Amino acid sequence: MSNPRQRTIVFAAAALVGIWVVAVAGYYFVQSFKVTPDKVRAYVRSVDLNRLSAVDRARALQKLADELNALSLAERQQLRLGRALDQWFAAMTDAEKAAFIEATMPTGIKQMLAAFEQQPEEKRRKAIDDALRQLRAAGGNQANAGGANQAPLSPELEAKVRTLGLQTFYSQSSAQTKAELAPVLEELQRAMESGRAFRGR
Repeated sequence: MSNPRQRTIVFAAAALVGIWVVAVAGYYFVQSFKVTPDKVRAYVRSVDLNRLSAVDRARALQKLADELNALSLAERQQLRLGRALDQWFAAMTDAEKAAFIEATMPTGIKQMLAAFEQQPEEKRRKAIDDALRQLRAAGGNQANAGGANQAPLSPELEAKVRTLGLQTFYSQSSAQTKAELAPVLEELQRAMESGRAFRGR
């Protein structure tokens, strides 16, 4: 093999190795900026909302809202069912709670609620039952993995949702109640978008 040919092969191999190194480094660099439930938990634990000034509180709440919105639905549910945000939520004012719920509620929830209320009562009841069952299963899986096992809704809230109707109850609820309803609404939205919610048995 001639020297120029060997040099070409060596340069090509070096270029290929260089491309792979850059690609792997780029992948890890991007991953370091990716929001994960663990990063959100770490952020919540690292910041004491009560010690922040009004401006810093607003920034911290916006950052948390942005991080939540960057997560998948399953990851958001994991955080909510694990009660990861409870400490911050308890420290928020009513106005902050309302703004935070508005900022983190998935788009299309109001349209979903309107479409949901148009369905026959039996189908609405079945969809709520299915959503609660899914959330209980997710909560049970989280408890098995060392997290908190908490019912998606208290019996009182569940009874009100069934009696008043989801849209009416949601529109009349406090920010605290809306936060408790959030996992159920997200699960219903996911089920409706997939067509699972109103499929016949």
